[in-house]
Amino acid sequence: MTKEGVREKVALIGSGNWGTAISRIIGGNVAKYDEFQQEVKMWVFEEIINGRKLTDLINEKHENVKYLPGFTIPENVKAVPDLLDAVHDATILVFCIPHQFAFDICDKLKGQIHPSTKAISLIKGFESTETGIRPMSQVISESLRISVCSLSGANIANEIADEKFSETTIGFNDHEEGELFKKLFETKYFHVGIVDDVVGVELCGALKNVIAIGCGIVDGLKLGENTKAAIIRIGFLEMQKFMKMFYSGIKDKTFFESCGIADVIATSYGGRNRKIAESFVITGKPFDQLEKELLQGQKLQGTLTVKEINRVLSREGLND
Repeated sequence: MTKEGVREKVALIGSGNWGTAISRIIGGNVAKYDEFQQEVKMWVFEEIINGRKLTDLINEKHENVKYLPGFTIPENVKAVPDLLDAVHDATILVFCIPHQFAFDICDKLKGQIHPSTKAISLIKGFESTETGIRPMSQVISESLRISVCSLSGANIANEIADEKFSETTIGFNDHEEGELFKKLFETKYFHVGIVDDVVGVELCGALKNVIAIGCGIVDGLKLGENTKAAIIRIGFLEMQKFMKMFYSGIKDKTFFESCGIADVIATSYGGRNRKIAESFVITGKPFDQLEKELLQGQKLQGTLTVKEINRVLSREGLND
């Protein structure tokens, strides 16, 4: 509950494949625990599907027919097309959007959120700056002047929606907030570990997509499992080196949580970045075209992250 003793009100910002899978978990948990109000508003970027508004379809069918078809969304999750309506009086914001949209979303939310609001970022990606890299949790925190945790792990959305056992990791600055978010997300099939390392958890989630692209290229070239294992091992070491170069507070233990090595393995074998990179090699089509053809409106995060990393390393003279 909030410091005033009022139940926490949760708003979910994002309704893609991952956001919709998470809405199933959040909707179930807020109905289970006294700490939370039962209704969850989910902000949906409005689209027209077969002549109907996506928000209307979600609220009528309790299913996201575009991004997660075949899976029921709890009835206490309400899809809304207006961002400010979605976050009105919310004390918990769950950000689950492509990272390139985070800046615009934060600009719209400035001065429009509850004074007791806290947030958690499920965003995979970061911004490069003149001095290094800027995690999305930092972007949200500085823009909205609120506390932000992060969540990342070996979390392929459809498998979680199918309630296959998975683990994830929440990074916190305040232990009490970490425990609150653990309660919001943990289920029998979705195990949550918490660590005092917001940035470490978050950057693992972004950088693993780069390794996955490398593994997809290996698959497309049919170089075999030994080569793929080498790419994973070397990439994992490079990921650690890059993160520690720009953030001195990264914890070693974070790399061995679900957000670290487990996510690297899962994404390198089953994620969308691996899939698109393999298709790039086989078809010769550009990544942006394959994104449109194969991802049904989902966004490819890894290619943007590669560009951001290259920009940072070029500036530091480290990409030779």
